Amino acid sequence: MAAVLPSPISSASMPGLARALMQAGRLSSQQAEAIQKKTSIDKTPFIDALLQGGAIDARALAMFCSETFGYPLVDLSAINVSSLPEKIIDAKLMQSQRVIALVKRGNKMSVAISDPTNIQALDQIKFQTEASVEPVVVQHDVLVQLLSVLGKNSEQNLTELIGDEQDLEFVEDDAVASPADLGTADIDDAPIVKFLNKILLDAINLGASDIHFEPFEKFYRIRLRIDGVLREHAQPPLAIKDKLVSRIKVLSKLDISEKRVPQDGRMKLVLSQTKAIDFRVSTLPTLFGEKTVMRILDATQAQMGIDALGYDPDQKEILMEAIQRPYGMVLVTGPTGSGKTVSLYTCLNVINKPGINISTAEDPAEINLPGVNQVNVNDKAGLTFAVALKSFLRQDPDIIMVGEIRDLETADIAIKAAQTGHMVFSTLHTNDAPSTLTRLMNMGVAPFNIASSVILITAQRLARRLCTCKQPAVVLDEILLQAGFKEEELDGTWQPYKPIGCDRCSGSGYKGRVGIYQIMPITDEIERIILANGTAPEIAQQSESEGVRSLRQSGLMKVRQGLTSLEEVLGCTNE
Repeated sequence: MAAVLPSPISSASMPGLARALMQAGRLSSQQAEAIQKKTSIDKTPFIDALLQGGAIDARALAMFCSETFGYPLVDLSAINVSSLPEKIIDAKLMQSQRVIALVKRGNKMSVAISDPTNIQALDQIKFQTEASVEPVVVQHDVLVQLLSVLGKNSEQNLTELIGDEQDLEFVEDDAVASPADLGTADIDDAPIVKFLNKILLDAINLGASDIHFEPFEKFYRIRLRIDGVLREHAQPPLAIKDKLVSRIKVLSKLDISEKRVPQDGRMKLVLSQTKAIDFRVSTLPTLFGEKTVMRILDATQAQMGIDALGYDPDQKEILMEAIQRPYGMVLVTGPTGSGKTVSLYTCLNVINKPGINISTAEDPAEINLPGVNQVNVNDKAGLTFAVALKSFLRQDPDIIMVGEIRDLETADIAIKAAQTGHMVFSTLHTNDAPSTLTRLMNMGVAPFNIASSVILITAQRLARRLCTCKQPAVVLDEILLQAGFKEEELDGTWQPYKPIGCDRCSGSGYKGRVGIYQIMPITDEIERIILANGTAPEIAQQSESEGVRSLRQSGLMKVRQGLTSLEEVLGCTNE
């Protein structure tokens, strides 16, 4: 019986580098097939087997790739390792795909690669970094050698990740939780304790608002939300994920034995005699373990003063007049993470005087404000927003703050409180100020109750503030007009700016955030529209005729002031 010969490998199944070499006559089809078979057997990349076989040397291959694909040729041996940007490309991706980030300027990043046909690697880098990738060709042997050096530098155990030991004090219910009191801590957990302390301090020092601990099948990731954007901060060993979550749960007074359902808690980190940071903790069972998110709650944010929030002078005047009225309802709207809580607490702090009784119902109370009676809503125990509101009305209140109006019962009680001599603050999740009124109608609140109680609505967003490294941007008038600027505003007296990136802003071009607001007082004309069951567009048209700026218009003012970029405003507002 004749032996069955293996079918030859088609050129279509060959790697892109092999096809390019074959088309140029630098590699025969027989050589390519032999190298391809070797890579299948040895499980090695094609470029490794190619160079090992001696068909072409590394220098000649680099010159060929540069000429064929039109990418610059760079001598990687002349690069100073210490000058390479750090933590831009994930270490595992860098090693697996054999790429090195050389330079990052703004949104453009030069990446060293020896096989420019490896489109998958370039796409993964672009997806992870959200940067425009510009490949440069380097010699494969020099690239592998440098990757080995970088790999040794990055192979740190947990103790090395910790660095200098940090002894922190955690407080919960006025009691200090020390390792001796935790019960579940042992000698092996000491590095876990120190590592968590370092992550918390890093997050506070970097100005993060949230910390994400995320378990996956083959790695464990910690990300920080800085200026509204999540950034990867560390990839500790996967084996520590359960101990790290247990440590967080113990500090937050959560059940460490329960891993099947979400849990919520909080803890306090004492930094000094005058400085303490609260953390709101949430755990969620996922496919590969419990994901934990910690919201950083800094009480000093509410004491920054109203001027620090970014209200324009006319908006601030309208807001201050409304919150100091004896009764009525002020509503703050916007998506999660838009700064509604800080705005409300700042307003409460302004009117928090010894002669005023202030009560708040929240889910949960995020910022501790001395002089304010704060209540945590507990639906399981029956303490809902509506129940808390009813109790407040028997507590001789002057000002009531409801964390969120979620249903008709809560809305009715809040409106009745506003109608009977109390000032009520609350939040709603709506896109802008006019749609808030129609949302209340859709919930079932009678139009005459809305018209007689709501005195002001403020919608808000948070835009990233340009770093001091910003530079003037050249933007066509057509684009500015399309964005919402008026022709008379394009008078040449102001200059739009664009993000560049520096060490201070970690290359993002943005540092901090600035508020964008729509302040809409309820005037007599708007009341008439409400009573006539008017729509959100009708209310918006009337408010605009009265001089109320939309979120987009307020954002464009921040562009004129050089506080943020046009792209940022377009990204966080709709028009």
